[in-house]
Amino acid sequence: MARPVKKPLEQWKSEILDAAKSLFMTKGYKETSISDIMEKVGGAKGMFYRCYQSKEEVMQDLGNQMFFANNPFDAVKKREDLNGLQKIRELLMLNQSDEERNHLNMQAVPILKDPHILATAVEENRRVLTPLWLELLEEGIKDGSIQTEYVKELSELLPLINFWLMPSVFPATADEIYHKYCFVLEVLSRMGLPILDSETAVLAEQFLADISSKGSE
Repeated sequence: MARPVKKPLEQWKSEILDAAKSLFMTKGYKETSISDIMEKVGGAKGMFYRCYQSKEEVMQDLGNQMFFANNPFDAVKKREDLNGLQKIRELLMLNQSDEERNHLNMQAVPILKDPHILATAVEENRRVLTPLWLELLEEGIKDGSIQTEYVKELSELLPLINFWLMPSVFPATADEIYHKYCFVLEVLSRMGLPILDSETAVLAEQFLADISSKGSE
């Protein structure tokens, strides 16, 4: 009788991510247990801990996977019909229009109360997003659509704004979150980055409503 083929660890990780994504999207992150994930994968719970330390780590890995699979920065880079500022506005539209990833991200809002998870998320955003923002900002400077002396500072600030708006990180009511959002828009505009237009405003309102509801959980 042939022995069953052993799967490499990377395959287990891939299957765990696929199972977790399916369960998080249907049952919800809070309602999904590690046992649920491994039952769907068809493996023992011990295999989970060979691949991941926690369910929170799976959520972070899954968020990264979904971002790189549909990276809005890559999409706007190819747009020769847009200047730097227009690319940033289009980027925000594409990012907020990714309903599947946003649904997953909103489920992750409450777990950012954990300082270790928050620190990891901030570091990941700094490492990945800051260079991408810097490239777009420098393009806007070159074509004249963005006029600021704070390109480097803005590239470091932009990946952090979402964390500041999240009530699980900085507790706030829905009205207070909206007031903070208006503050961000004014600061960015005065720094030479007027990102808001009629289209991005609609999506921003939805984002604020989502994080307000999730932050209260």
